[in-house]
Amino acid sequence: MALPLTSVFADLPDPRTETANKIHTLTDILTIATCAVIAGAEGWEDIAEYGRSKEAFFRRFLELKNGVPSHDTFYRVFTKLDPDAFADRFARWTAEVCEATGLTRPDIDGPTHVAVDGKSARRSAKPTFSGCLHLVEVWDIGSNLILGQRSVPEGGHEITTFRDVLATLDLTGAVVTLDAAGCQTETLEVIRARGGEYVVCVKGNQPTLRDAIAGVFDRAGEAEFAGCDGHTSVTDAHGRHEERNVTVVHDPDGLPAGWAGVGSVALVCRDRQVKGKANESTAHYYLSSLRVGAAELAGYIRGHWHIESMHWVLDVAFREDESRTRVGHAGANLGMIRRVAVSLLKRAGKKGSIHTRRLRAGWDDQYMAQVLQGLSTHSA
Repeated sequence: MALPLTSVFADLPDPRTETANKIHTLTDILTIATCAVIAGAEGWEDIAEYGRSKEAFFRRFLELKNGVPSHDTFYRVFTKLDPDAFADRFARWTAEVCEATGLTRPDIDGPTHVAVDGKSARRSAKPTFSGCLHLVEVWDIGSNLILGQRSVPEGGHEITTFRDVLATLDLTGAVVTLDAAGCQTETLEVIRARGGEYVVCVKGNQPTLRDAIAGVFDRAGEAEFAGCDGHTSVTDAHGRHEERNVTVVHDPDGLPAGWAGVGSVALVCRDRQVKGKANESTAHYYLSSLRVGAAELAGYIRGHWHIESMHWVLDVAFREDESRTRVGHAGANLGMIRRVAVSLLKRAGKKGSIHTRRLRAGWDDQYMAQVLQGLSTHSA
């Protein structure tokens, strides 16, 4: 039996010293750990126990010349393993799938939508800007596939880490969406240099740009929005009524220099009512290299927040925010496996919650094999 997962790690540098005590292959260790996390394991002892209980299953496609590794072996390897190289192997795998299957956003007939965001594991203390392990991740929104990850280094910030992870990707034919933390000239230059388009939220961290965009819409209002494009959408769910109005100005004048390839600016106004009572009104500005209609731009803006559902799954189903893994690179490497697990489980069909699918993967070897094949077959 062959699995595409085992080929992912073929050229990954092994952090261990070549000694007589090195009795397990790196591929065996990483494959067992990935399967164990998919099946519900949260720590090293869980991973080792899952491997032992499923040894017959793993022997169908792994060497296991010296049996299943101990929990100490898993711990030592994940602590030393280069997290960037590890993440890049998975990213290369998923990127090939995206290219082979032509995956795009299901609700927009256009380019692939790639969202970039950061997430903290609050119980894993680290000397970063957030005081804990902070991972910057890149997702293909339409296919729920993780495309890349970098951990914020000690003393670092997610702003620069955005650029680090984007620089590893081929963004040709992709629209990249970012929140206000990604609104930096250098970050947008990286996106354009890698072949992508961008849609980024503009807030108070860029006051000069924000004021200039506000001026664009003030002038547009004085001209009764002649030549502007608009789009309105309404949603009603769970007692909430929300109206979103998006107005777009193409090739805007008066913006400060240095912003790469600006094609349009957008004003998004949201009015929400809960149980018939006015609850919230907000207005946000966006900067984009795209020159598209308001409806399409609105789709990218709203679609960006699908990444929040991934974060919810990681915290609720995988308990990532409760993880205390903090030694060496172990936290970042486990974080990448969790994200791969989310990708695979979401592609394993729509029946049952992620929690239920994890349980089933742990109980049913055939279903686990189906999950692991998820990146070599069309999503269900």
